[in-house]
Amino acid sequence: MAVTHLLIGAGKMGGALLTGWLDSGVVTPRKLAILDPSPGPEAIFAIERGAKHFTQTSEIPKSVQTVLLAIKPQMFKDVGPEIAAALPPNAMIVSILAGTSLRQLDQIFDGRIVIRSMPNTPAAIGAGISAIYADPKISPEKIEEAETLLRPGGEIVRVDSEADLNAVTAISGSGPAYVFHLVEALEAGAVALDLPPDVAAKLARQTIIGSAKLLSKTDESPETLRKNVTSPNGTTQAALDVLMGEDGGLSKMIIATVRAAFARAKQLAK
Repeated sequence: MAVTHLLIGAGKMGGALLTGWLDSGVVTPRKLAILDPSPGPEAIFAIERGAKHFTQTSEIPKSVQTVLLAIKPQMFKDVGPEIAAALPPNAMIVSILAGTSLRQLDQIFDGRIVIRSMPNTPAAIGAGISAIYADPKISPEKIEEAETLLRPGGEIVRVDSEADLNAVTAISGSGPAYVFHLVEALEAGAVALDLPPDVAAKLARQTIIGSAKLLSKTDESPETLRKNVTSPNGTTQAALDVLMGEDGGLSKMIIATVRAAFARAKQLAK
């Protein structure tokens, strides 16, 4: 059976999408090749079930039609030309490299269809979200083909300009790390109140999980849900007085956080 799909880079994000492919059947192992000198556990799972594994770009099969480019952005300058030289001329590339512009990609993959996307790691359980941008000249069929590749990871949104992907990177691409850090902070707060570490961890984790599920099951805004928890002059209000603060509190910090990620994404694109 000819290999039609190639995953280049099977780390955290590439592995997350790979899991979605295998679980959904969008890509079967025998039609898949993985190019990575140190494949992660998701890739090893796929290889054990029939996916081809390569460590050198010269080994890329000429039957490849669709490529998911998931290497570290900093590596692209060095390995991009080698990859382009090995790919068949009709291959379509879906890039999930943060801060790597279509201009940069087109310079390397000259003449090939290139589509940019920014997914996030919850794609590993089908609960992620991917933003996608394609040049208006690319056919709807090819864009749909790229979305089919990303859909097992969760929801998809299209953005109208490539510049928007830098903002997407700062919000949903990096966003899971912000949420996980909040869990860490809640755990630390619970331990500071002398709760056992295992109890602290369970309380913090399930509070975030449960709140997220509640948010997903209602049309009410986050503001309304927050107010529903908050009794006047109660314990939650006392906490929010600290968290929201007179100077903008957490909102101000989060805005500064996403601006920092946004600025770094723009630097990478230069």
